[in-house]
Amino acid sequence: MSDAVVPHRSEDHPQAPAGWFKRALDSDIFYSFRRSRLTMVAAVITLLFFLLAIFASWLAVQNPFDPAQLQLMNSRIAPLWTADGQSPFLLGTDEQGRDVLSAILFGLRISLAVGLAGVVFAGALGIALGLVAGYFGGAVDSVIMRIADVQLTFPAILIALLVNGVAKSLLGNRLDEMSTLGVLIIAIGLSFWVQYARTVRGSVMVEKNKDYVAAAQLIGLPAPKILLRHVLPNTMGPILVIATINLALAIITEATLSFLGAGMPDTMPSLGTLIRIGNNYLFAGEWWIVAFPGIALAGLILSINLLGDWLRDALNPKLR
Repeated sequence: MSDAVVPHRSEDHPQAPAGWFKRALDSDIFYSFRRSRLTMVAAVITLLFFLLAIFASWLAVQNPFDPAQLQLMNSRIAPLWTADGQSPFLLGTDEQGRDVLSAILFGLRISLAVGLAGVVFAGALGIALGLVAGYFGGAVDSVIMRIADVQLTFPAILIALLVNGVAKSLLGNRLDEMSTLGVLIIAIGLSFWVQYARTVRGSVMVEKNKDYVAAAQLIGLPAPKILLRHVLPNTMGPILVIATINLALAIITEATLSFLGAGMPDTMPSLGTLIRIGNNYLFAGEWWIVAFPGIALAGLILSINLLGDWLRDALNPKLR
């Protein structure tokens, strides 16, 4: 009887994702997540904010960025549950007739977009510089770390203000809403790359002396491949913790810049811009214009910080 080649069953493939999912559910990190009710609540709130931002166009009663949908006759209307409230403005309106709830939803989208993009930019820049400094050492390491030391002497908000101011002085009237968004992302990214660089550099200096790196060098793998394929995965734990905490810091930085008038314009407001606008009418009795964007910003920052604190403890081997 001739030997027959048994065909590979196609039903074997779906078992791989199921096995990966089962390992994730049985991991120490997920066990730690399930034990902390506060962390689970923070995760639900954070996810809710992201969903509200993603589906803002469907949930909002108007587009606050479209002047054609705004009517000055609807300006400064109180929240719906008060005596002067009007439908459909659940949280009232601002001085331009924008529905506050709609403005919060769209402003949340801007704040999260700037925060996420700023963290990605800062992480990419810091990780790249940290890998190079830790792996090659010498003069390259000294130059990168001295630049990092100098930047650490200044608060992040000052670095962001400096970058934002230089960009606006160079571009002037050519800086539209989308260009302002890009400038904010670059400014925030340049403000937070140092933490990634210093953390990755320290991890690389430990990992590069291990046997697996020596083996990779021995078989002739190029340095970029060794760094990206072998060294970088072993440094991802601290990077994830820094990225989570820096997301909250990036959102606060963007809100601070917008509150100071150096961020998003009134025509495309973020949460910080909404707070700045509402602050002008706080003592006139229109408290809802500043209160609800402030509550949304505080809730977002608190939930992300709680997730960052949990992730820091969950990835700490000394606490397992």
